[in-house]
This record gives sequence, structure tokens and C-alpha cells, in this order.
Amino acid sequence: MAVMSPRKAAAQRDGQSLHDLLVETAQKMIATHGTTGMTVREIARLAGVADGVLYNHFSDKEELVARALLEHVRTTEAELGELPVAGEGTLTGNLRRHVEFGLALHKALVPAFSGLVGQPKVLERFAEISERSGYWRDRLVAYLEAERTLGRLRVESEVDATAAMLVGYCHASVLTTLFPHTAPLDPPPVNAVVAAALHGIAPPDAEGDTEA
Repeated sequence: MAVMSPRKAAAQRDGQSLHDLLVETAQKMIATHGTTGMTVREIARLAGVADGVLYNHFSDKEELVARALLEHVRTTEAELGELPVAGEGTLTGNLRRHVEFGLALHKALVPAFSGLVGQPKVLERFAEISERSGYWRDRLVAYLEAERTLGRLRVESEVDATAAMLVGYCHASVLTTLFPHTAPLDPPPVNAVVAAALHGIAPPDAEGDTEA
């Protein structure tokens, strides 16, 4: 009679499937050590199951890592708290919250994704299973669109471009800390970036001089 491992037995007692146990184990590995060097053997060892069990629940290692990565994104976002609601609070305070959320999110996730640069299949699987509507950038665009609809932003406001600039700021700020030798950049403070996004850099009477 086969002896069940303690982790497997505990998972079944708690009603957790082996599928979920493996995803949870891989997600914790990503949160602690990143994605570089993850192996099926190490995931199975930490989950307390045989190596071959993985292939009973996933088509391959890439699917497991992709699902663990998605769970890591969801867990990280949940830990960062709620984002502002359009029409409530101030535009400055709400945008500052969005940018601070984005900075914290990038700081937690960029290392995990950067470790997968040489594993495009994992990134392809992640794109297939993730819900685009849940991405922070899309939530930022939706927030700005809602504020524009409410009249708290100008009707001609370029919300997509504004979101792209704010997301780019988060990217640059985090990448600078990860790779200081390749990008010697001193990012401006969040308040300055929010002010630039809200008010622009040209005086009101110069708006007609800009090119279409």
C-alpha cells in the first residue's frame, strides 16, 4: 500500500486538490525566490509529491508556472488594497494612489517576469489564461475615462496617453533599481509626475500652438 506524503494528506483533508496544491507551492516559490531556475523536481519536492504528479494535472511545466504567476499577480494586487473610485476624493489624491499602487505592483512583479525572458512559452501561456480587464493599466484607463465622463477631466483629455506615461514612469522607476548599471536614472517624485499628468507642461495660452 502506497504511503501518502504529509503535504498530500493535509491537502486532501483540507479539501484542496493536488492541482491547487501545486499552483500554491509554485506561487510561493515565485514570491520568495522569483522564477529563475524553477524546476519540476523542486516544485514537487516542496509540495511533497512525486515528480510525475505534475503531468497528471498540467500539460507541461510551462502551464503550471504560468498559472502560479497569475496567482502571484492576483495575490500581490489583493495585498495592495483598493484603488480609488471615480468621482470620489480629489483627482490629485486618486492619481497619486494609482501611481503608488503601480510602483508597488511593478516592484513585486517585474523580478518574476524578468526571470522568464528566456522562457517565452511561459509568457505565452500567461497571456492566454490571464484576464486583460484585470491589468492595472486597464483599470487606470477605465478610471480616467470615468472621470472624463463625469466632467472632472477635460473632454479632450488623452486618457490612454496619460495612462501610458504613468505606467512608463513605474516601469522606469523599478527597472532602475533592478538594473542600476544600465539605467542611471533618478526618477522624479510621484507628486511631480501626478502634477505633470494633470496639468501638462505648456501654459494655457500655448495650447493652440501645439501640432495636431
